[in-house]
Amino acid sequence: PTVPRHTNRLINEKSPYLLQHAHNPVDWYPWGQEAFDKAKKENKLIFLSVGYSTCHWCHVMEEESFKNKDIGEIMNKNFVCIKVDREERPDVDKVYMTFVQATSGGGGWPMSVWLTPDLKPFVGGTYFPPEDGIHRVGFRTVLLRIAEQWKENKEALLESSQKILEALQRSSEIRVRGQESPPPSKEVMDTCFQQLSNSYDEEYGGFSESPKSPHQVMNLNFLFTYWALHQTTPEGARALQMALHTLKMMAHGGIHDHISQGFHRYSTDQHWHVPHFEKMLYDQGQLAATYSRAFQISGDKFFADVTRDILLYVSRDLSDQAGGFYSAEDADSYPTTASEQKREGAFCVWAAEEIRALLPDPVEGATEGTTLGDVFMHHYGVKEAGNVSPMKDPHQELKGKNVLIVRCSPELTAARFGLEPEKVDVLLQEGRRRLSTARAQRPRPHLDTKMLAAWNGLMISGFAQAGAALAEQEYVSRAAQAAAFLRKHLFDPATGRLLRSCYRGKDNTVEQSAVPIQGFLEDYVFVIQALFDLYEASLEQGWLEWALQLQHMQDKLFWDPKGFAYFSSEAGDPSLLLRLKDDQDGAEPTPNSVTVTNLLRAACYSGRTEWVEKAGQILAAFSERLRKIPIALPEMARATAVFHHTLKQVVVCGDPQGEDTKEMLRCVHSVFSPNKVLMLADGDSAGFLHRQLPFLASLERKDGKATAYVCSNFSCSLPVTSPQELRGMLCP
Repeated sequence: PTVPRHTNRLINEKSPYLLQHAHNPVDWYPWGQEAFDKAKKENKLIFLSVGYSTCHWCHVMEEESFKNKDIGEIMNKNFVCIKVDREERPDVDKVYMTFVQATSGGGGWPMSVWLTPDLKPFVGGTYFPPEDGIHRVGFRTVLLRIAEQWKENKEALLESSQKILEALQRSSEIRVRGQESPPPSKEVMDTCFQQLSNSYDEEYGGFSESPKSPHQVMNLNFLFTYWALHQTTPEGARALQMALHTLKMMAHGGIHDHISQGFHRYSTDQHWHVPHFEKMLYDQGQLAATYSRAFQISGDKFFADVTRDILLYVSRDLSDQAGGFYSAEDADSYPTTASEQKREGAFCVWAAEEIRALLPDPVEGATEGTTLGDVFMHHYGVKEAGNVSPMKDPHQELKGKNVLIVRCSPELTAARFGLEPEKVDVLLQEGRRRLSTARAQRPRPHLDTKMLAAWNGLMISGFAQAGAALAEQEYVSRAAQAAAFLRKHLFDPATGRLLRSCYRGKDNTVEQSAVPIQGFLEDYVFVIQALFDLYEASLEQGWLEWALQLQHMQDKLFWDPKGFAYFSSEAGDPSLLLRLKDDQDGAEPTPNSVTVTNLLRAACYSGRTEWVEKAGQILAAFSERLRKIPIALPEMARATAVFHHTLKQVVVCGDPQGEDTKEMLRCVHSVFSPNKVLMLADGDSAGFLHRQLPFLASLERKDGKATAYVCSNFSCSLPVTSPQELRGMLCP
């Protein structure tokens, strides 16, 4: 390898994204005091560039502008240049994204923002082409114009940046006004259902024309809860149909990797066909949980198979040997080992002749002359000239290539070639196996080996919920291994606080930054949720104890005692101009939404009613939004129902190793009930749960058998000892 011509300060960072820019001719600084001091001392503007390592347009802007020596010189001469990995510092990203969205009406990454030396934004955008075009001003021109303005109109710029900041502070405030109480659950649920129903795509599923993203899992989880509360009504039936149809169409689509498993980030078209090819950990975690719920509700093995497929991908490709989960795989890769330029989707797409060459075998019993390739290509919509519309491929990176998409049921494919459906399943499996072997010869896309507490939390929930719903102990063990990893590498026992990130170092060891990044609200919320899910799947009380400790710490660091709800970052960082509260679900649900359910679960396991009160105060703070546009917060809309209907404590009294106890637990795990919490009373009066909940001591085993009670607000039903009776009590 050639010796790099340039090296900047990013070479000392751990983030894969920052390291990608360590050899740019730009004198990049990481976000921190050294850069801020330089800007103040030299009275220079700051150019802030925010992205992440698997972001396609971030790569494009780097290739075109940040690797360009002339542009690098303009940047170094006029600005202090700072690079931020948005996955490491979501707090910095949110502050400036709020500004970019408010001033330009859009947002995205790479985000490009110019700041005064005291960090106030005054101009911002996203991707800029390097030179002026017919429709867009080039990056070089923007840099020179802004540098000129700073020389000529410094005072005006400073004044306007101050006004912008004040306006942002006013507009981004979420608080309780006066004596607001939580909004009525029925109204919120019905409005959210109507809004989803109106935007639903009847033919292909999902909730927009395009792009379509798996981020819609929040919508699907809402619909499952809506169905559970309205099972006998036409609206309830429609809610379930919308959710299950969407999950089926996604699994058949090109957004699902039929060869290497897992799901891509989102589909650029209405049909879930041509995706942006990066694969993100947070999508896999949320989808695994949602597909396992679909299996619980429908009993359809199809959904269980998709769940297993996601977890196979994560176990194989996103798992660190120490037990943590990596963040993402990139969309871009080299088509062959000899290629000089990366292309989007190169690792995943196929030319028809490649498939024919890999699958030439004649198929016994099929119509004359049929090969394995014919069956495979028919089933997966492969065309000789490629199956990607030029409209969806502006850079012609996918010309002549095919993105596999299930176009027929096995029955239809079987009928087309005169075969039995079972035979078709075997043939398709063999085809996928051979393509997988061929793909393994291609250069792999870049892997972002950063490990984040929040995203690991989402993935632990995926493994734990799937383990419980599918009765797969190995998934529960994998979740426990990852939780132990978090406790070892992303938790500081001395302070009781979570850390945001750690990294795969040389020799595959786990490394930490010189100054670790402290956990944000989302880290606490998703890890606490994961620990509750893991307790319910494993019934190991240690996870419960840690979850409640973290909930106390979350209250201390992030709660807003004046306006209610939690801030997304803690107080006391002078470089953060705003403390924000997210007000819409994005790629992940907003932390305040998930924390409502966390608080209600925490209260059930601890008997602390102030947590129920806090949950109500969060709903009150978001009341206006929940009444008007609950579709922006489907996870919080769902939580209003959980709050309103009160959680059922399902207590199983029995010996954890006893077969009768295990049978009762399997029954609880097999039922989808959005407002239940499970606990095992094992009779150990010195154990954590018995110390928290004295009422457990009064519940006894009937005739020495494993016995279940369903309790609400600490008053309990009559005891039942048969799984059938228990199922009847759990299903409304």
